[in-house]
Amino acid sequence: MNIVLWVVAALLTLAFLGAGAMKIGRPKEELAKSGLAWTEDFSAGQVKAIGVVEALGALGLVLPGVTGIAPILVPVAATGLAVAMAGAVLVHVRRKELPQAVPAAVLLVLAAFVAWGRFGPYPL
Repeated sequence: MNIVLWVVAALLTLAFLGAGAMKIGRPKEELAKSGLAWTEDFSAGQVKAIGVVEALGALGLVLPGVTGIAPILVPVAATGLAVAMAGAVLVHVRRKELPQAVPAAVLLVLAAFVAWGRFGPYPL
């Protein structure tokens, strides 16, 4: 199970680093045109902040475990990302963007799985 948790955490790290970098590096208008219509509901600063949260959470999923420095931050980061994805699901459902809510829901479940595993029976 430890290996499964590491693999899921690594995949989440890649997904959230990519998503976060995209939100940090691209203007809000460009994101909206590329299919992220939800950005219309948020200011440019809020979109950048979401990107920063995603990127930092991604790093928190693996760096503490790899370095052995404050490994308790792994499940904390996973919990934070799960909460962020719960918010994303709510935004998509409110906007009636159900197909877009599915990837957010999958990321929510995976992040919650890592949080459960690392807080519970398989700590680092």
